[in-house]
Amino acid sequence: MELRLPDDVRLHVTATGPVDAEVTVVLLHGWTLDGRSWHRQVADLRERFGDRVRVIAYDARGHGRSSCLTLRDATLAQLGDDLAAVVDEFAPSGPVVLVGHSMGGMTVMEYAHRHPDRFAARTAGLVFVATTAEGHTHTVYGLSPRIARLIRLAETTGAGVLARCGGWRPPHALLRALRPSIRWMLFGDRCDPADIRLVTSAVARATLRSIGGFRASIGAQHRLDTLAALGGLPAAALVGDRDRLTPPPCAESIAAALPTAELTVCPGAGHMLMMERPDEVNAAVASVLRRVLAGPAAPGARSAAPAVARRRRRAAGRRVAA
Repeated sequence: MELRLPDDVRLHVTATGPVDAEVTVVLLHGWTLDGRSWHRQVADLRERFGDRVRVIAYDARGHGRSSCLTLRDATLAQLGDDLAAVVDEFAPSGPVVLVGHSMGGMTVMEYAHRHPDRFAARTAGLVFVATTAEGHTHTVYGLSPRIARLIRLAETTGAGVLARCGGWRPPHALLRALRPSIRWMLFGDRCDPADIRLVTSAVARATLRSIGGFRASIGAQHRLDTLAALGGLPAAALVGDRDRLTPPPCAESIAAALPTAELTVCPGAGHMLMMERPDEVNAAVASVLRRVLAGPAAPGARSAAPAVARRRRRAAGRRVAA
């Protein structure tokens, strides 16, 4: 399916499950990836919940099979607006659970920031997978701070150059040569060869303008205050302890801001948790969904519990995946 936005960008959208399902899950992929990165979660949701749940995944503008964008629209703010349009079009009624990986999680935060009334009216649960609410504050690539600063400088400079390359896509020969670097940056101790092939294929579909253009917005976003205002939504945050892009402090700050968030740290895993640790991600999504399906809390409901009680629930809800 396709959604044409007001600026004529076309989003490629896939949906499974009935339109009148009890809950709709929207899956948002990370920077330079596409909706295929969620294939294990889509299959698991269909198996666990059947027609009770509708699942929507889409390729962000400039990624996958969605069309290109202008450089000025390569921002998280625009992605937040796009998410609002997707929800309105493909989940016009009923509660929605938003599941975001990396840039996808930041998109969810931007949706909440820019469209607070619409977010509160529709959103019933949140799952943040290997993402951050603090830009590149904690990103040191698993290296010393000095080397990390040099890498960030090189990355930022390179992103500025790529952003001006328009709709061109990375040459396949270059991506094959960079595959060891992609594997080191995105994955932890183990990596299925099929997963690195899928990731490389997704990067090959992203436009150079997207690869470079979104970098500045991703690095600058700070939305902890937005998360703290969301109250008692069922939520989960997951991170790998080998994540070089959004390390554990990123997820810890998200869990601290969300009083009901359950934090899962996956030993040995990197940034691509939905591929590296699908069981943990599937379990977290299912847990939030069961809480939503059980009701009776309305989407966007705010918790009136005292701060001390909320801190206890947050601490009790954290777990470390084996």
